[in-house]
Amino acid sequence: MTKIVNHWIGGKTAEGASGTYGPVTDPATGAVTTKVAFASVDEVDAAVAAAKEAFTTWGQSSLARRTEILFRFRALLDANRDAIAELITAEHGKVHSDALGEVARGLEIVDLACGINVQLKGELSTQVASRVDVSSIRQPLGVVAGITPFNFPAMVPMWMFPIAIACGNTFVLKPSEKDPSASVKLAELLAEAGLPDGVFNVVHGDKVAVDRLLEHPDVKAVSFVGSTPIARYIHTTASANGKRVQALGGAKNHMLVLPDADLDAAADAAVSAAYGSAGERCMAISAVVAVGAIGDTLVEKIRERAEKIKIGPGNDPTSEMGPLITAAHRDKVASYVSGAAAEGAEVVLDGSGYTVEGFEDGHWIGLSLLDRVPTSAKAYQDEIFGPVLCVLRAETYEEGLALINASPFGNGTAIFTRDGGAARRFQLEVEAGMVGVNVPIPVPVGYHSFGGWKDSLFGDHHIYGNDGTHFYTRGKVVTTRWPDPADAPAGVDLGFPRNH
Repeated sequence: MTKIVNHWIGGKTAEGASGTYGPVTDPATGAVTTKVAFASVDEVDAAVAAAKEAFTTWGQSSLARRTEILFRFRALLDANRDAIAELITAEHGKVHSDALGEVARGLEIVDLACGINVQLKGELSTQVASRVDVSSIRQPLGVVAGITPFNFPAMVPMWMFPIAIACGNTFVLKPSEKDPSASVKLAELLAEAGLPDGVFNVVHGDKVAVDRLLEHPDVKAVSFVGSTPIARYIHTTASANGKRVQALGGAKNHMLVLPDADLDAAADAAVSAAYGSAGERCMAISAVVAVGAIGDTLVEKIRERAEKIKIGPGNDPTSEMGPLITAAHRDKVASYVSGAAAEGAEVVLDGSGYTVEGFEDGHWIGLSLLDRVPTSAKAYQDEIFGPVLCVLRAETYEEGLALINASPFGNGTAIFTRDGGAARRFQLEVEAGMVGVNVPIPVPVGYHSFGGWKDSLFGDHHIYGNDGTHFYTRGKVVTTRWPDPADAPAGVDLGFPRNH
C-alpha cells in the first residue's frame, strides 16, 4: 500500500481534502513509494487560521516557556537523527552520512534558538532629558511562512522555524513536495516537546499553496530558499502584498586557486564541494578558476579523485554519492554535459549515461568534469544543480577576480592560497556574501547569518544568525517620563523624603 503524507494543522494530522496528490519517488529505484496531499486554498487558509489563533497566546508567552520547549525539541531531534536521516535518504537519495550532516547543521540553529533570550535583549537609555528614559524592544510579527526546497528537507526548514517560534511567532511551512516526510516528522517532534497546537503547521502542495501564502493577509513574512527565478517571484509577489521577505536564490560558486596553493588540498576540496550531495546544493563549488600554469596539474588531480568516488543507493554505507532527485532533473543535468564540447569546453569526465547494477531505473548520473569552459557556455552560465564541475583558466589573480565578479550570482566563493595578503584582498574585493579562505563551502555556523549578494538574495535580511532574529521581529521604541514623587501636589504625602 502506498504511503500517504498529509498536512499537519493545529497540532495534528490533517488528511488532504483537495483530492490532488503528487508522487514521491525513491531516487535509487525510480519507484513511486509515497503520495503527498496537495493543499487547496481552503486548506492553506485553515493552517494560517490555526497559526493566527495560536499567536494570541504564544506571542505573549514567556521566553522561559518558549526556550524550555525548544530545549526539549532539541533533545528529541538529537535522539531521532537516524530516523530523520533515513526519511531524507528514502525521498531525496543522498547518502545516509550526508543526511546526518544535514540534521546536525539544523541542530545548530535550534541551539541558537534555545538561547534566543540573549538575542532579544532590548536597549535602555536613561535621562535623555529630565526624567525621560528611552527603551528599544523587539516583538514578534505574528504568522510567518517558510517555503523550502528539496535539497535539504530538514536543514533548511530548521534555518527558519526555530528562530521564528523562539521569537514568539507562529509558523506555516510549505516544504518541497518531492521529499515531504522529514517536515512532518519535525512537526511530530515539536508536538512531543510540548509546542502548543497551531504554533507550527505544515501544508504540502504546489503553486496553489505557495501563491495563497504569498497573498494571505494574515501572513506577515515569508522566508524562501530555492532557485533565482522563483526567489525573484516570491520577493516580488509577497512584497506587493505588504509582506516582509527573505528569498534566497541560486548560485554559481567559484573557487579561485592561486599558483602557490596546496594543489592536493585544493583538489580534495574541489571534489568534495562539487560532487557532495550529488551537487544538489546552493553552496556547491561548480566553477574552479585555475590561475597561471597550475591548471593542467589541478585538473588531473581532480580527475584522479573523481574517478574513485563510489556511486550507489544512499542507504548503502559504502556509497559516497547517491542519485539525483528525479529522472527529469537527471536528464537536464546530463544535457549540459552532452552539449559542452560544442560550446568549446573540453570534456574530461562524462558522467551522463551512468547506471548502478541492480538499480537500473534509479535517477543515476556520474561525475562530470569540464575543462577550459568558456564563460559563454550554458554549463557555466546556469546553475546546474548536479555533479558537474567546470574549470576555467585565468592568467592572473586580477583576471580571476574579474571573472568571478562578472557573474550575476554572488552566493559563496572560495580562494585557495598560502598567501595571506592575497587572501585578504580577495575577501574584501570579491562580490559574494560568503567567502572561504582554504575552505571550499563557507556555510556559516548558526550564530552568523547565511546569505548571498546579487541574484542570490532578494530582500534585506540574510537567514538565521542575528539577521534571522531581526527578520522575525520588529522594533519598538518607548519614550517614558514619570513624575517625580517629590513633585506630588500639596496635601498628598507619598512618603518620599524631600531633600531639595
